[in-house]
Amino acid sequence: MATLPSSSFLNLNFGFRTLPPRRGFSKGRVRGLNNLCFLCKKKTEIWGSTRRLDWIKCFSINGKDEGDEKRPASAQEEPEQRPGGDDLKSERNTPASVSPRPPGIPSEGQTFSSFQIDSFKLMELLGPEKVDPSDVKLIKDKLFGYATFWLTREEPFGDLGEGILFLGNLRGKKEEVFAKLQRLLTEVTGNKYNLFMVEEPNSEGPDPRGGPRVSFGLLRKEVSEPGPTTLWQYVIALLLFVLTIGSCVELGIASQLTSLPPEVVKYFTDPNATQPPDMQLLFPFVETALPLAYGVLGVQLFHEVGHFLAAFPKKVKLSIPYFIPNITLGSFGAITQFKSILPDRRTMVDISMAGPLAGAVLSFSMFFVGLLLSSNPVAAGDLVQVPSMLFQGSLLLGLISRATLGYTAMHAATVSIHPLVIAGWCGLTTSAFNMLPVGCLDGGRAIQGAFGKNALFGFGLTTYSLLGFGVLGGPLSLPWGLYVLICQRTPEKPCLNDVSEVGGWRRTAVTIAVFLVVLTLLPLWDELAEELGVGLVTSF
Repeated sequence: MATLPSSSFLNLNFGFRTLPPRRGFSKGRVRGLNNLCFLCKKKTEIWGSTRRLDWIKCFSINGKDEGDEKRPASAQEEPEQRPGGDDLKSERNTPASVSPRPPGIPSEGQTFSSFQIDSFKLMELLGPEKVDPSDVKLIKDKLFGYATFWLTREEPFGDLGEGILFLGNLRGKKEEVFAKLQRLLTEVTGNKYNLFMVEEPNSEGPDPRGGPRVSFGLLRKEVSEPGPTTLWQYVIALLLFVLTIGSCVELGIASQLTSLPPEVVKYFTDPNATQPPDMQLLFPFVETALPLAYGVLGVQLFHEVGHFLAAFPKKVKLSIPYFIPNITLGSFGAITQFKSILPDRRTMVDISMAGPLAGAVLSFSMFFVGLLLSSNPVAAGDLVQVPSMLFQGSLLLGLISRATLGYTAMHAATVSIHPLVIAGWCGLTTSAFNMLPVGCLDGGRAIQGAFGKNALFGFGLTTYSLLGFGVLGGPLSLPWGLYVLICQRTPEKPCLNDVSEVGGWRRTAVTIAVFLVVLTLLPLWDELAEELGVGLVTSF
């Protein structure tokens, strides 16, 4: 990382003003250029290619200009003038990507404080590196043309306008043209830039060949690609994994609620209890809690394995998972980032769906096997007592439990179940939470890949509303909503090919997955629970 010299942080006081243009002025000649400071000289080098510089002046710290003393009085008394029509025309024709004034740099004639001017200059120096103008000219000459993409205009591209968006008319099939442009870009500039095919912003209509109109964005690789995982990130991931193991063991201990010492139960259930019990009383229950902890943790690991197995054949790199501990479910899942740019939206859907699918398959297997063992007298010694109200937390899982265990077993204050039921329940709930269509959760990525970023905005707004009103997730809706807002609210970055459709069956799979998520996180309301015999509603 480059470092700024110490002089860059001085309390500089710059000012710009408009002076009348001189006759006989040429682009390669700027009067008083040697009197400019090093920051202004850097700016004039960029501005010189497209703007006239004879009305730009840099003031010293005292606000005085040495050139004013030497200039004739007649020149000083000339009225200020704006550039003529020719200059404005040249400004309109200047490519946005090579524009000498980045977003935030003031226009001529405006008055700004010294702090604002200093901020503009520091933002440019510290901001991401922009596309080289010489490379832009080469790319326009070698890549675009009648046989590929007829270029009409350019706009800024990227979060900070550090790239270029080429707009125009497509001259062939999207995928074929994009593949050809990528090959030509590598031949012309080497491994220096990434080319993105995206939907044209503010398009007036669809492409005549079908589908949306497309444009091509250009960014430097070091700007567009994620950075490598640092040592501190590995340390944080390890600490979170250790905490997740602890939360899974705690869940296993809590599942033995009816067997725990009374003083321990009272401390964790009575809000008026202030004297903590002797925690050594919990040590005998750790061993019996390990099977459940292994099951919950195994589901999370299997979830991440699903992501990596789907990413490997696509040559997509993933970051180390950052597990999120939670004392209610054992874990909220893990945050796994893409460490390389996705080639297309199909890849985004496949990788995003693979993790929740793997975790859900393992969780449902454990859940269903646990229900069968719960009704088997042979496994009666391994059963634990849990409040029947827990089965009212999920419409789908509550109905499956009611159909398997029967009315008599479920219509009671407590239900005897195998620990595998708890492990499977927690795994399915966690998988459902991660498949919610919002932000960069697995569900958000799947929706973005299958239906686009605009659809994700609508799904995300609906999801936030349902979580905020407690419609989905019950008592976990608020902590999960806060977790998403803090850590996972930002949508995923676009793919290299962010236009090609993913196909009908992928969209159908994503739609079915979201529907099952809603059934899993939607609680049983009291009337339905009483009618089905899931718990004793009147006892709570």
